[in-house]
Amino acid sequence: MEKLRVSAVSYTNTKPFLYGIEHSNVLDKIELSLDIPADCAQKLIDDKVDVGLIPVAALLRLPYYEIIGDFCIGATGAVNSVFIFSDVPVEEITTIRLDPQSRTSNNLARILMKKYWKIDPIILHEGEADAQVLIGDRTFGRKQDFNYAYDLAEEWMNFTGLPFAFAVWAANKPINEQLKAELNRALAYGIAHRKELLKTMEKRVDFDLDDYLLHKIDYVFDDKKHQALNLYLEYLKEIDHSPVSAI
Repeated sequence: MEKLRVSAVSYTNTKPFLYGIEHSNVLDKIELSLDIPADCAQKLIDDKVDVGLIPVAALLRLPYYEIIGDFCIGATGAVNSVFIFSDVPVEEITTIRLDPQSRTSNNLARILMKKYWKIDPIILHEGEADAQVLIGDRTFGRKQDFNYAYDLAEEWMNFTGLPFAFAVWAANKPINEQLKAELNRALAYGIAHRKELLKTMEKRVDFDLDDYLLHKIDYVFDDKKHQALNLYLEYLKEIDHSPVSAI
C-alpha cells in the first residue's frame, strides 16, 4: 500500500501533533513533510499531498475536501501567536502589510477590519505600513516591540462570541478509514502528552511555551469551532469572491 502523503505546519503549535505521530506506528505508513501554512495548503490544493494541516481559508480553494480529524490549531480567546502589530491604534490604521506565510490570518484580519472595527486600510504585501499581520513563532516575544498588539483570536471572540480554528486536518480525497482512525489516535496521543513534550523543548526567556501549548492553543475541533469555521467562511465569501487568490 502506498504511503499516505501528509503535510503538517512547521510551527511550535504543531509540535504536539508531531510528537504523537512520532510515538505511534502511523509514522511508518505516512510520508510526512513540514511546511509553512501557505505551502501546506498549496500542496493539498495541487494534490502533492493527500492530507494537510491546512489554514481554514484554503478550504475554499479545494474542489473536494473532508475534515478528517477531531483536532485543529484553535483558540478560545487569546492565542498569543497571531497578531496585528501596529504603531497606531486600530482605528487610525491606514496601511497594513499582510503575512506572506498566512492565508487564514490575513483574511481574519480583513474580516475584523471590515465588519468589526469598520476600517478600510490600504492592504500591502510588502513595504512599510502602519501595521502588519504576523503569525507563528516569529511573533514570540515581539509584543513589546510595538505600540499596539491585537490578538486576532481574542478579537474574533470579542466580535462573535466564538472560539476560532486556524487550521484543520483535511483530505482532498476519501481516505482509508483505518488509516484515518490511526492518524487521529496519534494526534490524540500527542495532545495528551504535551507535558512530556515540553520537557524536551528548550525554554525561552521572552515567551512562555508551557502556557502557549497547554492553555493558549485549544486543539479540540469541537462543535463551537466548527460553527466558527462556517461563519468565517461565510464572511470570507461575503467580503471577497476570491479571498485567497493574492495571499
